[in-house]
Amino acid sequence: MTDINTVLAELKRGVDEILSEADLIEKLKENRPLRVKLGADPTAPDIHLGHTVVLNKLRQFQQFGHEVIFLIGDFTGMVGDPSGKNTTRPPLSRDDVLRNAETYKQQIYKILDPQKTRIVFNSSWLGELGTEGMIRLTSNYTVARMLERDDFKKRFSHNQPIAIHEFIYPLLQGYDSVALDADIELGGTDQKFNLLVGRELQKSAGQKPQVAITLPLLVGLDGEKKMSKSLGNYIGVAESPSEMFGKVMSISDELMWDWYNLLSFRPLTEIAQLKQDVENGRNPRDIKVLLAKEIIARFHSDADAEAAEQEFINRFQKGAIPDEMPEFTFDAEIGLANLLKEAGLVASTSEANRMVQQGGVKIDGEKVEDAKLIVTAGTAVYQVGKRKFARVTVK
Repeated sequence: MTDINTVLAELKRGVDEILSEADLIEKLKENRPLRVKLGADPTAPDIHLGHTVVLNKLRQFQQFGHEVIFLIGDFTGMVGDPSGKNTTRPPLSRDDVLRNAETYKQQIYKILDPQKTRIVFNSSWLGELGTEGMIRLTSNYTVARMLERDDFKKRFSHNQPIAIHEFIYPLLQGYDSVALDADIELGGTDQKFNLLVGRELQKSAGQKPQVAITLPLLVGLDGEKKMSKSLGNYIGVAESPSEMFGKVMSISDELMWDWYNLLSFRPLTEIAQLKQDVENGRNPRDIKVLLAKEIIARFHSDADAEAAEQEFINRFQKGAIPDEMPEFTFDAEIGLANLLKEAGLVASTSEANRMVQQGGVKIDGEKVEDAKLIVTAGTAVYQVGKRKFARVTVK
């Protein structure tokens, strides 16, 4: 059997907080498969790299012989998790939730071992609560305690609306832990309040409270906000190898190290050595290539990773795209002609339109044919003619 200290050291890698570590050690000493829960509301069809930070930790628990429960919040998804939101989020329809849930089931097995993963839907027990059960559940928490939560506190102090169903959401997520008698629950740092509610409800139900483990939120391609489908700053695990490669190569050198710490399976000593190599003069682009290939190999294959690198070389390096170029950020979608003008790649929108018509404008190496293109969220390299380049992020 693996030594507990060794297991604990591995489980703590990349973790933000364990509540509490002493409880985790006690559970590990019980020498039985622990029930490790991760809940996900299927609010969008794609699982992206941000989700994999916590999924990779779940995979570690599997490797140590524990029981992994991947909970699909088909009931809570219709309520809407207010975590980190500064406005009330509209609930999803039942059809949307079920459609997205199917893609989740397919994509998680790119990370988790299907033979060691139990998938459950929380409608199985939440749908049976009924009015009486819901009233009993809400009696466990006061409004004052709910307002201790940071996002609720901010919205309340700024006179922004908080719907009653948003108070109910943490209680429903906490009740999931009671229904499953969870030993451990994982989540992002924005889930801390919900995870702690689960501990409290388990105590009220006479269960041993779960250990809450939070992990950092992965910053998206824009280098500012957490990776999110709605913000368009994400890499989906089902994207093609070439898309993945290009997007990884577009992130800043500074962000690259955060991605290494949260996404790479390389030993920490090896990552530290790579960082030292860059400080000693090695081109950070080479290190970014290693990260891109590691991610692609994980979700596709080694051969796909090699092919994506070669395609990138053919499209960019042989096209003499420089390593250094101006960077611009726009806070909302923008017309291509205006983008090119504001980025200093053309003198006017009319010149931008003319260059598109002449085939002189490229986005990530691909020629643009539509001068009226509206650019939405994402990061890309824009090229006008042979020598003008800019890396542009649209939020």
